Amino acid sequence: MKRVVIKVGSSSLTHPESGRLDLIKLEILVRELSNLRNSGIDVVLVTSGAIMVGRTALGFRERPEEVKEKQACAAVGQARLMMMYQKLFGEYNQICGQLLITKDLILNETSWRNARNTFDELMSLGAIPVVNENDSVATAEIEYLDVFGDNDTLSAVVANMVEANLLILLSDIDGLYTADPHKDENAEFISLVEDLDEQILAMGKSSTGSTAGTGGMATKLNAAKIAMGSGIDMVIASGEDFHTIHHIMNGEKVGTLFKGKKKEDFSLADYL
Repeated sequence: MKRVVIKVGSSSLTHPESGRLDLIKLEILVRELSNLRNSGIDVVLVTSGAIMVGRTALGFRERPEEVKEKQACAAVGQARLMMMYQKLFGEYNQICGQLLITKDLILNETSWRNARNTFDELMSLGAIPVVNENDSVATAEIEYLDVFGDNDTLSAVVANMVEANLLILLSDIDGLYTADPHKDENAEFISLVEDLDEQILAMGKSSTGSTAGTGGMATKLNAAKIAMGSGIDMVIASGEDFHTIHHIMNGEKVGTLFKGKKKEDFSLADYL
């Protein structure tokens, strides 16, 4: 693996009781990514959490409903989130840079090319790109229940853009099951997916075990369509313990592996 995109969900970054950042987990995440970078692997972090962090800072007890409230929370939260990443990466002698992306940017050829060039230059200079959806201005995405699904789809788009070898999705879901394990005790775990057939896609009923994030299995399977169609392997694993990252990179059986198989007629626009 030469280039890896790692996505972390809101619920994996915050305390469930208070909604505030879990600093111990955040420090472990940064240490894992820094160690990957030290080994010569290009790393891109796609991070959720801006609205979550902003809402606790601004005194919201529940996830805000109005678009303008979400935008305000995102503006405050993104600044705080990036400040923490800058501080923690700095402790491991790493440099990170922020990229905020919207659906409009992805669908515009010129903007797409400019973003890709920025990614390539950052990584060629040894920096770690830190990516999030630009929630403070992306009104369409916010109004329609977060099109990127807590950044699941966005992370696959980024993996396609930077031509990554592997995409790792870390959230409150530890992999793909035949049914929702929170509701069905007979749900069986699926460790390997080589073909996204109708039976697999039918398992993607939107579900999430937290109030922090917006992504369920449906958005993760949509991310898998993009990754696999781009020839990129993808792993869905639990974000409960970020040490999972080096276990995955060491080839251990963690989470569900979706094997990439590049499609000749693949078009990113079909999945957005």
